[in-house]
Amino acid sequence: MQTISIPTFGGPDVLQALNKPIPHPAADEVTIEVAYAGVNYAEVLFRRGTVSDLPLPFTPGIEVSGYVHAVGHEVQGLQIGQPVAALSIVAGGGYAEFVTVPAVLVVPLPPDVPLDVAAAFPSNTTTAHLVWRDLAHVQPGETVVVHAAAGGVGSMLGQMARAMGAGRVIGTVGSPAKVDYARTLGYDEVVLADGFEEAINALSDGRGVDVVVDQVGGAAREGSLRLLRPMGRLIVMGNASEAPDRPVSPVDLWFSSRAVLGFNLQLLSSADPARVGLALRAALELMLSGAVQVNVTGVLPLSEAAEAHRRIEARATTGKLVLQVGGERK
Repeated sequence: MQTISIPTFGGPDVLQALNKPIPHPAADEVTIEVAYAGVNYAEVLFRRGTVSDLPLPFTPGIEVSGYVHAVGHEVQGLQIGQPVAALSIVAGGGYAEFVTVPAVLVVPLPPDVPLDVAAAFPSNTTTAHLVWRDLAHVQPGETVVVHAAAGGVGSMLGQMARAMGAGRVIGTVGSPAKVDYARTLGYDEVVLADGFEEAINALSDGRGVDVVVDQVGGAAREGSLRLLRPMGRLIVMGNASEAPDRPVSPVDLWFSSRAVLGFNLQLLSSADPARVGLALRAALELMLSGAVQVNVTGVLPLSEAAEAHRRIEARATTGKLVLQVGGERK
């Protein structure tokens, strides 16, 4: 089978087409013939070597859609040829014609779901569900803030916060060109990242907010902590700014009655796949009901994975990019 793999760490141009054997599923796994693969910032981090102990050559790709190609003998409820979506995040491998995934992280799809959309929902929608329900425990009426509101994860976090009962949902974006788009994603207000602390203080009449989800790091993280009300929660799930880490004092958290929590979907998928699988299924139901919408803003062939990475690194994207691998069956 053909893959786009990382033979050595570096810029987008290191991505290389490699041929590998088609993987066979273990007893509790499913091999999927990939139709589309979602593109995520996590895969950029893999390519750069930010993630430690990554075996090379490594095939990235944390979410896919496609058709069941083979099933392990312990797998129930999935049939060969069935359309599915899956989180391939445990071991990667989505940038390929075939990928093997734990069966608990695979969901059957109704026949009317486009497979490009199906490849774009598993990572971000499941993440948003877990962040708001299991980690932040968002309560009805709370005020929440999401940094990088127009990006792939941000576009889902705003919608999911609204679906889970948040009272006021505020997003930050890096440029004026992204403001109007972010306003379509469940946000009551959208402010520029430059000066966000002052803007949100003004919006809240100085009372602060209950939850901030931070994918940016650096100064954004420090400002986010200052915005939190007592019992407020800062959810750390990225460092897109690549700023040096800024330690948080446990004593300061004690005296301010605030919390800092981290979220990493890959680690959780490895440590507790059953929990992630339940969230994946709940996320699919929310998408099918129309409570949240997945916005695919670009489709590129698998051979142009490097171009997809360039767009993400340039912060030139909104919504989701996907790679077409096999496409829909006629």
